[in-house]
Order: sequence, then C-alpha cells, then structure tokens
Amino acid sequence: MDNIIKRRPLSSFNNNISLPDTLHPVIKRVLAARDINDVSELDYGLQNLLPYSLLLGIDKAVNLLYEALSKQARILIVADYDADGATSCALAIKALRQMGAKNVGFLVPNREKHGYGLTPEIVKLALTGLVPDLLITVDNGISSINGVEIAKQHGMRVLITDHHLPGENLPKADAIVNPKQNGDNFPSKNLCGVGVIFYVMMALRARLRDNGWFTNQSEPNLANFLDLVALGTVADVVTLDYNNRILVAQGLRRIRADRCCPGIRALVQVCEREQKTLVASDLGFYLGPRINAAGRMDDMSHGIACLLSENDFNGREHAQLLQTFNQERRLEEAKMQVDALEMLDTLGTIESMGLCLLDEKWHQGLVGILAARIKDRLHRPVIIFTYDKENKIRGSGRSVQGVHIRDVIDTIATQHPGMVTYFGGHAMAAGLTIPRSQFEAFQQAFDEEIRKYLSADDLQGVIFSDGTLSGADFNLDLAKQLKMLTPWGHNFPEPIFDGEFELVARRVLKNKHLKMQVRPLDGGPQLDVIAFNIVDTSWPLNVSRLKMAYKLDINVFRGLTNLQLMANSVVVNYD
Repeated sequence: MDNIIKRRPLSSFNNNISLPDTLHPVIKRVLAARDINDVSELDYGLQNLLPYSLLLGIDKAVNLLYEALSKQARILIVADYDADGATSCALAIKALRQMGAKNVGFLVPNREKHGYGLTPEIVKLALTGLVPDLLITVDNGISSINGVEIAKQHGMRVLITDHHLPGENLPKADAIVNPKQNGDNFPSKNLCGVGVIFYVMMALRARLRDNGWFTNQSEPNLANFLDLVALGTVADVVTLDYNNRILVAQGLRRIRADRCCPGIRALVQVCEREQKTLVASDLGFYLGPRINAAGRMDDMSHGIACLLSENDFNGREHAQLLQTFNQERRLEEAKMQVDALEMLDTLGTIESMGLCLLDEKWHQGLVGILAARIKDRLHRPVIIFTYDKENKIRGSGRSVQGVHIRDVIDTIATQHPGMVTYFGGHAMAAGLTIPRSQFEAFQQAFDEEIRKYLSADDLQGVIFSDGTLSGADFNLDLAKQLKMLTPWGHNFPEPIFDGEFELVARRVLKNKHLKMQVRPLDGGPQLDVIAFNIVDTSWPLNVSRLKMAYKLDINVFRGLTNLQLMANSVVVNYD
C-alpha cells in the first residue's frame, strides 16, 4: 500500500514577519511549518539552556554528591544497556573524576542475565565487590522499587537520575531527578538520560564552585562532554525541542571541530562519515546503532569503554569491536525479519489493530528493532516477544502517532492483574515481561485497547511534506543550507518535499535499491535519485512519470559533491 502524502499546514506562515528576508523562501516555509516564528529560536547558544534549578530533587542530588566527594566515598554508577545509558555513564564517570572523585566505577546489566534497570540481581552483583557508599542510576531506576529497597538495606545511599515515565509509586531513593516526575517544573519533559545527568553535573559543579572546591584543582569545562550529550539525545529518539536542539547543536559543533572524545572520533571513522560536516542523522543512523550493538549482541560495557577511551588507539580498537557487533546484529536481524514476514504471510490478512508476535528463538537484544520494522511496514503498534526465563517471555513494543504504548500496557496491567509482570517505557517505545501462559490473553487485550485509539483509516503510512520545489530550488547550495541549519530529529523532522517528475532512466542496485534520473515536470534540471529499499519489480513496463516524496541530499563520490534526491516514497500508478 502506497503512503499518503500530506502537506504540512502553513497557517502561521503569512503572519510570520520575524524571520529575516535574508533566509531562503523555502527555509522560511520549512521553519514556519515547525512553529519557528522568530530567528532567535535558531540561536543555539548555551546561555539559552533552561536552568538546572527548575529540576525537582536537584538540591538533594547535589547534597548526596557533594558529601560523597568530600568523603571520597565509593561511587557506583548503574547504567542502561543502550546508547543513552552508555553516554550517560561515560559522562558521569568523566565529570565526577574531573571534579576529584577517586573511587568511581560502573555496572551495566546484561540484558539476558539481569534484565532492565536496578534490579535486585544487579544490587547483589554490586555487593560481590567493595560495597558502594553511593549508587547512582543513569537512564534507569524510576521503576526500580525492589532494587532500591535492597540497596538501602545494605547501607547504600541511592541517587536516581532517569527520564522514563514514573509509575504510581516511586522507589524510596535518597534523591530522584527526573523531569517527568509529578511536581517537577522543568519546562522540557524531553531530556533523555544523558541530558538529565549533564544537568546534575552542572548543578554539582556550581555547588563546588560556590564552596571554593576548585581553589586547589582545575574546574572542569562540562561543555567538553556535549559530544556525549548529543549522541545520547539523538540515539534515544527523544523529541528535539528547543532545549534539546541546543544540546545537540553544541555537541555537533564540537565533533565537527574535532573537540570530541577519542571514542566518538573513532566511531565517526569506522562509520566512514565526514566529521567536519557531521549532522544529527549521522549520530542516529550510524554512531548510535554501533553503540547499541554492544548491548544487543554482547555487553554494553564495550560501548562504555569506547566512550571512555583516553587516546585514539584505544578508541579505534573499541570502535572496531562495536563495528563487528553491528555486523552480527544486521545478520541476525535479517534472519528474524524473514521469520516474522513468513509468520505474517501465514496469518494472511492482518485484522489486529495492535499486533503481537512471538518466537521464543528470537534474539532478546533485537526484538525492539524487529518491532520497529514491522510497525513501519503495517503502520500500527507492534510488540515482539521472545523467551525470557522461568516460563516468562519478554517483549519490546513500538508505536505510532496517537497511541501512547506505555500507557496502553499500564491500562492492561491494571485491568488484568497478573497478566503483566513488569513494564516501562515511553509514548513510542516500551518493554515488558509477561508469563508465557498469558500471551494469547495479552494479545487480545492489547488489540482491544489499541482499537480505542485507531481506526482502519489510520492504518496507512503518512508522509508529511513541506510542499513542492520550483526548478530553481534544486541546487546544492539550498541542500547544504537545509542540512546545516539546525539539528533535525524526532518531532522536528528534516524537510521532505513532493512533486511530479519525468523518469529519464533507472536501475536497481544490489537487488534492493533504486537509482534513477528524473526531471521535474514543471521544468528544472535533470536530477539523480536514490531510493533505498525500493525496487521496480511491480512497475508497469513503460513508466514515463512518477510522484515522489523526497529530501534534498548531498552525494560525495570520488571527490565530487553533487545534489541528489533521497526518495522516501515513489508512486508510478496514478492519474
């Protein structure tokens, strides 16, 4: 089924007089469609960051950390096993060490052995060595009621830093910093884990500065860690609101200027990206997946080690290992996708609005990726389950606009006691564990709940377009301006345009990508087009024109830089 192309509303454009006339008309149109009404909203200076003082619990968190530094207490950081968790952990370790902490270690759960977050198993593992005085969670902990209780029983103080949605009850930690907790007045609820710990470190440094801490030691420049903040923020696919765009823009500037950590520099090289022109999508589609591959295929400690590398040699060693993990991930994911598509073919017409699939042989680290692939294919919420342990199965879900999947699971857990053992997550992604015996019942409950939010008309892909381009707009300069204008990302999407074209030539690359030459029907230059994961096997023999939704892209090949269009959708059968 072809995607529907809808034009973004431009209701505010005609009255948008605050954007300067020096901006290209297409850029003004794109910004207006994203509610950017003043050029000041493109000022990504650090002075525009929201103040840390607005975060609930920040003073208690700083008190804990100040006391731990003053006493040289043993500090253990418990991280999540994704890119956000890895960058959060690396930032916390680097910042605390530069502020004088001498006893800082980290522990990251193994996905299959320990499960997610500060579980009782992770606390027991922490007890096998020197018992930490202060335990800090990064990118997890807000749902770790039992884990925090056990840690406290063994004399640990606990600081939770997280950004996931809290449940009805909070863990009894000594301090909690999470912009999503009730009563928090921090205006941006879209900080990810690394953003939260960055704010905590800013508040700690201010306290230390006020107390004369840096009289006898150098004061760290926390801006040096913004490369980590940018990577974690983009990789975690949080909304790029203004505050997050500041963090990402500042991090990208430092990476482009080669003022980044050796691990990120090595990842850029392994991914064969151009460091001087790196953009947010490079973090999301290249660097982030390689960090995540460590947690999916082996152990996230490898990803953290890469980000903690102190020289380029070690950085390259770790980055190459992450590259190997990512290659293994791709192969295993491809096998799982074949299995899932065969399963869907067996089911025939998919009637479920909310789809659950189970194969107990699927890799636990890859079910989330598979859920995203099937969601994109069928345009509905999807949860992929696989075997966990002790007659339980573990699922990872991905959702569509208009359906808050974590709240859906919460509703099911409330209405059906005993059906859901554990759950957590966001609006668009969630994880859960259920008894194997409850799978069929959960399948039905999930579908019934999703039907409250979606209708049959919603089960079609929609591409939001920023309109058409004139022949004169197809130029390399405009493509470069759009690319470097701002960090693009979740809920602040990179511009997509649409139009009709004459098809001049086409060929298939590697049996799965389409390379074309086209010319705008209303006049303009001949253009190169690349359409990834689109082939022409179902096209009529004599195709002379087509409709496309596309991005302006920059192709660098053999030292030459040219404009190309990157097609998101191609339609050939239309009136």
